[in-house]
Amino acid sequence: MQSAGELLLCHGYDRFSVDEVAVRAGVAKTTLYRRWPTKDHLVVAVVARMQDEVPVAYRNDVRADLTRYLNAIVDGLHRMRLAGRPSASGDTSAGVVAEVAAAAARHADIGAAVHAMFLRRNALVLRMLEQARDAGELEKGVDPEVVFDQLAGALYYRLLITGAPIDAAYVDRLVASVLRGASG
Repeated sequence: MQSAGELLLCHGYDRFSVDEVAVRAGVAKTTLYRRWPTKDHLVVAVVARMQDEVPVAYRNDVRADLTRYLNAIVDGLHRMRLAGRPSASGDTSAGVVAEVAAAAARHADIGAAVHAMFLRRNALVLRMLEQARDAGELEKGVDPEVVFDQLAGALYYRLLITGAPIDAAYVDRLVASVLRGASG
């Protein structure tokens, strides 16, 4: 899986090849194809592994926790945006993220894998928000799913639709704005 991640970041989606992953990993192509029947399946697995590297923890300060988490997500989104591109200067392409979204839209099984990946990861963030609500940092009636939809939706909207920059200052403003509405 490490070889696949390195190749994806180096070559981007278009030039990513299961055959080259097999060569670099020192395994037969059939070994990879048994587990991941297509390039898209392998790319989704690589993205899931990268997401799993981002810690999610409630440390009794929901604003700091969300800011830390979202900044780590933004770092990953930037890596996916720049994958396989020699320079990002003025580049507003969503890169691998858009390719994964397109594959998920084209193929039901890829869509199910992407959905499962986000469902599993988002459950961790929703639990963190529930803990913050239980600790009194968020209003009792606040729906953690709606809060997280506002946060994640804004990031992906900028990445996939507008191409507007996503930086630490934006994350700070976003978290502050969403929490203002959620903390009464």
